[in-house]
Amino acid sequence: MVEQFVGNWTLVNSDKFDDYMKAVGVNYTTRQMGILAKPNVVISMGDDEFITLKSVTTFKTTEFKFKLNEECDEDTADGRATKTTMTIEDGKLVQKQAWDGKTTRIERAIEDGKLIAKCYMDDVVAVRTYKKVA
Repeated sequence: MVEQFVGNWTLVNSDKFDDYMKAVGVNYTTRQMGILAKPNVVISMGDDEFITLKSVTTFKTTEFKFKLNEECDEDTADGRATKTTMTIEDGKLVQKQAWDGKTTRIERAIEDGKLIAKCYMDDVVAVRTYKKVA
């Protein structure tokens, strides 16, 4: 089921991402860099059942390795240390992050050949659209 997400994706549109970062608690300076960054997201699968989610920008590169349905530690690009669980729900790759009594959810789905990431924090929803590069 994860196979459809595997590939190299580049950001083509971002809606309400600053609002999302603000709701998560990201500081102003980091939010400005986040707005300017046009990440390439590389999703790959290893033979060891680990999936890698790598985000590459001119500012920073982050890499997160995980197994589906297993909680693990994640250090986010904005500096949060989260307990993260990745699952497949209704064909979507769902990322749940918890830290300091807060939780956020990122749902990734393939729609019309594009990777759509919906980021939820409280009542804020940001939508980021990626097109496949390779």
